Amino acid sequence: MKTIPVEEAIGMVLGHDVTRIAPGESKGPAFRKGHVIREEDIPVFLDIGKRNIYVFDLDEGTVHENEAARRMAEAASGPGITLTDPKEGRVNLIAAGQGLLKVNPAALARINSIEAVVFASLKTDGIVADGQSVAGTRIIPLVCEKEKVRQVEQICRNHAPVIHVKPFASKKVGIVTTGSEVYSGRIQDKFGPVLRDKFGKLGCTVMDQTFVSDDVEMTVGAIRDFLDRGAEMIAVTGGMSVDPDDQTPASIRAAGGQVVTYGAPVFPGAMFMLAFIGDVPVVGLPGCVMYFRASIFELVVPRILAGETVTKADIVEMGHGGFCSGCVECRYPICGFGK
Repeated sequence: MKTIPVEEAIGMVLGHDVTRIAPGESKGPAFRKGHVIREEDIPVFLDIGKRNIYVFDLDEGTVHENEAARRMAEAASGPGITLTDPKEGRVNLIAAGQGLLKVNPAALARINSIEAVVFASLKTDGIVADGQSVAGTRIIPLVCEKEKVRQVEQICRNHAPVIHVKPFASKKVGIVTTGSEVYSGRIQDKFGPVLRDKFGKLGCTVMDQTFVSDDVEMTVGAIRDFLDRGAEMIAVTGGMSVDPDDQTPASIRAAGGQVVTYGAPVFPGAMFMLAFIGDVPVVGLPGCVMYFRASIFELVVPRILAGETVTKADIVEMGHGGFCSGCVECRYPICGFGK
């Protein structure tokens, strides 16, 4: 950093905040540290009494923080991401639509191992909304060596994309609700409205809801009817426990379901089943999905809608982070559940 007359500082980087005071009106920064000085700034400096300023002189081997952040953000971004303009040396990555956030943690760790570079993101596999900030990057000093930015860009090329958003497919969903108590009208169904809301928020359409008793043949018939009508996902609710009357898992198998898992290390959601009939996913949803804002539904269904292949190994890994704290006021997704 050096002292230089303002008239000679065009293209250089301001090394300190410059305050403008309007007596009785305002006091605040006219220019902030890190500002790249332009020709039109010179009269403003002179008007506030600054004839000499401290500057960083960018040589060919260095890059300004704003340019560094922009280049790193562009290199890391994949489909479904837009970028903010640099602000105070940082560029944020923004979701360009609702979807599933995908982050490469190993690549992110390699980027952050480069001295003076920082890049932070939300956790991978989370649901993000259109316009939501999902990551941000900057360098620590006002300027750094261009080689460090090139290293980040190379890591991103080798692991592209480091951060992207996978949009949800708008699937047609059939709901099969089991249980003699609901089928006979003894109690009112409360599962259907919850699932319509959950699927609707993910961009899906519920075709219809069929009520069946705790009967394998009836349940198989309802599942196959939805398949014949073009359902792209089927949710079977209730009857997921090990009680003698709970026949949902057996019914899904009898309908031709190839089971990925029956049971998940997630609370709430342990009695969950995921199966496929051909390429149509069939989810067996325990009652907790009806009562909890966040459950196994939020951890699995969005991944399926984003085109992910959810395996038994994926379900097993959900045990780490799959325990809901049961807060009095649910704050999901601003909590550790599923993360």
